[in-house]
Amino acid sequence: MMKDDIAPAGPRNAGDTAGRGLSRAMAVLFALTCGLSVANIYFAQPLLDAMAHDLGIAPAAIGMVVTFTQIGYGFGLILIVPLGDLWDRRRLIVGQTVLSAIALLVVGTASHAAVLLAAMALVGLLAVVVQVLVAFAATLATPAERGRAIGTVTSGVVAGILLARFGSGALADIGGWRLVYLVSAGLMLAMAALLLRVLPRAPQAAMAGSSYLSLLRSTAALFVEEPILRERALFAFLIFANLNVFWTSIVLPLSVPPFALSHTTIGLLGVAGVAGALAARNAGRLADLGWAQRTTGLSLMLMLAAWAPIACLQASLWLVVAGVIMLDFGLQAVHVTSQSLIVAARPDAASRLVGGYMVFYSIGSAVGAIASTTVYAMAGWIGVCALGAGISAAALLVWVIIVSRVPVPADCALTH
Repeated sequence: MMKDDIAPAGPRNAGDTAGRGLSRAMAVLFALTCGLSVANIYFAQPLLDAMAHDLGIAPAAIGMVVTFTQIGYGFGLILIVPLGDLWDRRRLIVGQTVLSAIALLVVGTASHAAVLLAAMALVGLLAVVVQVLVAFAATLATPAERGRAIGTVTSGVVAGILLARFGSGALADIGGWRLVYLVSAGLMLAMAALLLRVLPRAPQAAMAGSSYLSLLRSTAALFVEEPILRERALFAFLIFANLNVFWTSIVLPLSVPPFALSHTTIGLLGVAGVAGALAARNAGRLADLGWAQRTTGLSLMLMLAAWAPIACLQASLWLVVAGVIMLDFGLQAVHVTSQSLIVAARPDAASRLVGGYMVFYSIGSAVGAIASTTVYAMAGWIGVCALGAGISAAALLVWVIIVSRVPVPADCALTH
């Protein structure tokens, strides 16, 4: 990473920042930070059995680890992310990263279930630094490059989600589940030091001087004022429910005969998903060019088609791999396009818009996870695939309805 690509933070006014834009190296750093941060939410999934055995938690209750983490994450989206429009984003990002390292250290050294659950809630609460980074990147980028910048940064998010399970399983095989969180704590602390050095000074926050309650009220008001936020929040709910239908339930058929794969081996599917997600990072460029609605429609069609090869699990794992690539490619393309559109609608409210949008991502993820395991118990893998295809079809129907009532020139909403 060249020194000229990411200049150390120094005095800079808003005009300087806007003129400079977001360098490729800085965007990659943002993506790496996002990937490490969001992975902290998903590390626990393959480690629950080990945690339960170590801390004497009943197997039926160990799922509370994931629940508390997601509850913390939901509160963070509502209460912390909007602060990017009130406080200095640079300080907010560095502060969250340092506190994340402390929370992870507590998780890695927890000796009681209550301490573990409280610390996991804090891990989830502070992981929303991801959304603060996305909003910061969108603000730093020039309008013509905003979609590309968001695409690069959010590629780190999807990569972190998909690789977390594999990484935690591999580290746990080496040194136990605690090593996963201790290593992550060290990485987050190192990242905080780097961010403190290289993050540029942010322009003055749009709501600087306002009260915190005014900030929260304005976040809710954006759903009334901005139709594009309502539309894209619905897409977020559907596409992430779709994604979690697959990733929550795939371990069930693969961990029993005739496959009987280990958690680490199953986690390798995430590598295929990352390939698809990274391939879609340039979807933001299409949004910059005014192709947002077309990109959304084609991507939703791809997500629907992905369930055909995924349904062929008993015939070939390679078909499932192909479906995973298609599913994650489509999701990333829609996700990047959505964030590009909502931020372009109100750049001054980037943090509040991203936070509000991501609340629906969180709800969709939870609904998809619960629905998939329920359906698998009743109808097996074919039932899960029917559920996923149904959600994809619903998302595509929403897109058709939106396009049918919006004139074609509105596809260039990023220029408004």
